[in-house]
Amino acid sequence: MRMISGFGYRNPEGYPDPTAYSAINNVEKTHVENKTSPEDEERFHKLLNTIFTICELAGFHIEGRIAIKDCKTGKIWR
Repeated sequence: MRMISGFGYRNPEGYPDPTAYSAINNVEKTHVENKTSPEDEERFHKLLNTIFTICELAGFHIEGRIAIKDCKTGKIWR
């Protein structure tokens, strides 16, 4: 599988994580379409990776779409 912004198809423990991969892949597509600044994109990727890690550590898995509004820019990330 290809890597997206340093995040591959597998989670840090080496297990396949298609939900996270798909979410980050969608963010990459949105970035290209909306020309989001690299700094804002990096902030979002760090947040998204943290959310997935916290869920995994707590024994949860995100099943649906996540929508997050950036208080700094007003952009809604989906």
